[in-house]
Amino acid sequence: MNTVLATNQLTKQYGNQRGIRDIQLELQSGDIYGLLGPNGAGKTTILKLITGLIRPDRGTVQLFGQDLTEHYEHGMRRVGCMIESADFHEFLTASQYLRLVSQFYPELTEKHREEVLDRVGLLAVRDRRIRGFSTGMKQKLALAAAILPKPEFVILDEPTNGLDIEGTVMFRELVKHCSEERGTTFLISSHMIHELEQLCSRVGIIFDGKLHTEGYVSELLEHNQSLEQFYIHELQQAKGGTVHV
Repeated sequence: MNTVLATNQLTKQYGNQRGIRDIQLELQSGDIYGLLGPNGAGKTTILKLITGLIRPDRGTVQLFGQDLTEHYEHGMRRVGCMIESADFHEFLTASQYLRLVSQFYPELTEKHREEVLDRVGLLAVRDRRIRGFSTGMKQKLALAAAILPKPEFVILDEPTNGLDIEGTVMFRELVKHCSEERGTTFLISSHMIHELEQLCSRVGIIFDGKLHTEGYVSELLEHNQSLEQFYIHELQQAKGGTVHV
């Protein structure tokens, strides 16, 4: 398998002493990797560093075997991402927005854009202005934009926020389709631990800015009733006490 992502001693500290320290992550082609952790643990900071939205204080990020700082355009051209809340020019329609995104990828066709809108359940409203979309519809459009260029690596931050049950099922099927049919690698940060249990091949738990533990979901479930049980146990270990849920 080819290494898609490798971070080495990745560190970013903020003035309030929050941030991440010495994060070592390695994802192989086809991995579906879930990042778990409490609010403020550093999950979004990791994703922003991997995509070059912020610079590390120390450490390196390699995408597809090349250093991100030296080969940013080459690496990110193969990456789709959705980090934090979706933000749009709301006077555009869904079709117009994807057409705008696809200007960076001249090989994409109108047919492909419509196929992507159909896959996320927005084809019927493709000509409606985004300002009239619900939070869940905007989340679906952001997902559509992330997978539009047929990326080899997709990075998603809380992708099921605002999605109803039908939308959550759509998301699960979308990830499985891209992984199985295209070999797409996913890095997903989410609080929806039951979804990650069904989706992910591996998970890592971030606590207090450090990668506390990681493992294959199939192996973790051999010794735990659920991924949630494992997660709570690991937080108890990290905090040295009881975790209230």
